[in-house]
Amino acid sequence: MNTEENTGTHPGTHTRLSTEDVVRTFVEYFEERGHRRITGSTLMPPPGDPVLFTTSGMHPLTPYLEGQPHPLGRRLVNVQRCLRTTDLEEVGDSTHLTVFEMLGTWSLGDYEGRQSLDWGYGLLTDGFGIDPSLLHATVFGGDDQVGPDTASLELWQERGLPVELTVQDNWWSNGPTGPCGPDSEIFMWTGDTPPESTPTGDDRWVELWNHVMMRHRRLIDGSLVPLPQRNIDTGLGLERLASLLQGRTSVFECDLFDPWRHLVPGLWQLDEPSLRLVCDHLRSATVVIGDGVHPANTGRGYVLRRLVRRLLTVLWREDPSRELVDLPVELVLHTLDHFRQDVDPDGVRRVLLDEERRFRRLLERGRQVLARPRFKGPLNEEDFHYLHDTHGLPSDLVLTLRQE
Repeated sequence: MNTEENTGTHPGTHTRLSTEDVVRTFVEYFEERGHRRITGSTLMPPPGDPVLFTTSGMHPLTPYLEGQPHPLGRRLVNVQRCLRTTDLEEVGDSTHLTVFEMLGTWSLGDYEGRQSLDWGYGLLTDGFGIDPSLLHATVFGGDDQVGPDTASLELWQERGLPVELTVQDNWWSNGPTGPCGPDSEIFMWTGDTPPESTPTGDDRWVELWNHVMMRHRRLIDGSLVPLPQRNIDTGLGLERLASLLQGRTSVFECDLFDPWRHLVPGLWQLDEPSLRLVCDHLRSATVVIGDGVHPANTGRGYVLRRLVRRLLTVLWREDPSRELVDLPVELVLHTLDHFRQDVDPDGVRRVLLDEERRFRRLLERGRQVLARPRFKGPLNEEDFHYLHDTHGLPSDLVLTLRQE
């Protein structure tokens, strides 16, 4: 994480906006186009949702996407905090965060995808000042169940944007069954050369905005049936957009991470990927605790426990004496304030410190158990079950200790 202030702007933008400016510009743009702002929910999904945490802005809106009238109408806009564990192994690169905020818009049986894409293009180029020559679109190319998305393709061709047609990369679903549909994604070029290749061929194309034409429901047998109404569901990662508009090279350098960037390197000397992971996991753990979750061996509590143990493993890799008691309370308070969580920051720190003590004791016990002759050779499935059930040692922790 670069600790030096970068005041430059990306060559494809006109001005540097704070994250608050980005949110305000986004919401006002769609309010002017008839959208009503709804309050984002916590990380807890609505009752009956099978996921542990809210992973996208559409989760709290599922009943309305399926036809139930929303009290604020058919055009909505919001900012929703999300948590994704599927990207945990990616955290440390320039674009992935565990907890992040999603800017979203919805048409509940109102306008179609072509209108949504046209507004999205206008906001990016006119509202945020992104050079159109740095944008690239992808569109669903069709499969044996649904034809190609010609409406989106024609819109992008009219705007002069290059378009790549894909199949799996441009089909959005919330799981193996449920609401789904083709999507069109907008990418921005982040390389230091003129744009080249396509989004699937060069990872310097960074996805900005996903516009889902949510028209179908996939049944358990894999077939598709129409939803009661044709919806539009869009998602735009706030931190990713802000970092690009601010001329930064990673999400960890946007203004939301300024306090972390200024304070954490003075506490613990870490390489860049490790520093990013520690900051992300501490910040994410703070938000999860702020939403009322405590460490546990199952469910949401285990996700929190895993985050804390992963960051501690990184911290202790070079110096086992490092402690979370050194974490400045102002970093916890900054995070709680940003996510509008009315929680005592000292209480959050106590949860983190309790889990740190628990993990230290577990590591000590694990080393003693694994030192027994029985576990000197290769471990089989029965060994892993015994270590977990008898000594509370998860398999990932066993493998980590064996590598010491």
